[in-house]
Amino acid sequence: MPKIRKPASIESGLEEVVQILSEEEIVNAIGKSSSYLRKCSDPDQSHEINHNEFYKLDLACIKKNKAPPLLNVYEYMISKKMGLIEFKGTDTLNEVLIRFTLLHGNLIEKIKDAQKPESDKGTEISETEKKEIFKAIKDLDTKILKLKIMVEKGN
Repeated sequence: MPKIRKPASIESGLEEVVQILSEEEIVNAIGKSSSYLRKCSDPDQSHEINHNEFYKLDLACIKKNKAPPLLNVYEYMISKKMGLIEFKGTDTLNEVLIRFTLLHGNLIEKIKDAQKPESDKGTEISETEKKEIFKAIKDLDTKILKLKIMVEKGN
């Protein structure tokens, strides 16, 4: 029976890496097998992955056009620990989801506007437009972190 990993933990990130990468891709990235990663992702064992391996595995996932699971977990853990995600007393999961939808729509609008022929550089995205798009992505990332924390707390 598979072991349940705590959501948004290094162990769950490693479990995701094993799902994304093939055995060969794991070996090419860190010189170790998926068995090693499964041991590191087992909450009942004391194996730990080092930062260099962490980096190489995320890089291998990015090369497959996948989000870097370990970086995302690490960012979530730091944000949670440092209290970087602010909550209003009235925030509910539904309100956060509505705000998420609005931010997602804003991101789509920024990208579509930047690709219009009449934009700064025509269909090519200008530096100013990139800055606006990255800000919209960051806002969306922050909202995703907030969602993760709320779900973990059971709000």
